[in-house]
Amino acid sequence: MKLYSKFLILFLLVANALSAQQLITSARVEFVFVSKDVDGTIEGFQSSSKVIPEELTSSVFEGSVAVNTLKTGNFLRDWQLKNSKYFDEETYPQITFKSTEVISNENGIEVIGTITIKGISKTLTWYFQKDGNTLRGAATLFSSDFNINIKKGREENKVEINLILEIG
Repeated sequence: MKLYSKFLILFLLVANALSAQQLITSARVEFVFVSKDVDGTIEGFQSSSKVIPEELTSSVFEGSVAVNTLKTGNFLRDWQLKNSKYFDEETYPQITFKSTEVISNENGIEVIGTITIKGISKTLTWYFQKDGNTLRGAATLFSSDFNINIKKGREENKVEINLILEIG
């Protein structure tokens, strides 16, 4: 009977922990290449994130987007960006991110992790605000840090990214 009781308690604890975590059900990724005033989207989002609203620091944010879905509203520019000189979609079809730390504070949620573009990994921090079941995040990177040199100077390669996640 003791073994059965222990198993039942363990099962209830695990079931409670699993029910507390939420998955990302949809995402929208938008970006602005600041110096050129070019905006766009990237899709093909896949995620194995586990968001625990009551204990955000235990959450894991992990996902990818497909380079071939990059859209700026200009077919020729999109085609050029996907070629080997820039994103090289044939060799590097995915952009990935995996969190290493999640911090909840009075300003919202900071998700620190590693983004990999063109096989180059760098630390990136997302700043999220929670609104019901929606997380709205913002981050900044420099495309030149990933050997995507649109302009000559690093500051001229600034990209602002917005990420809208629906959790449920």
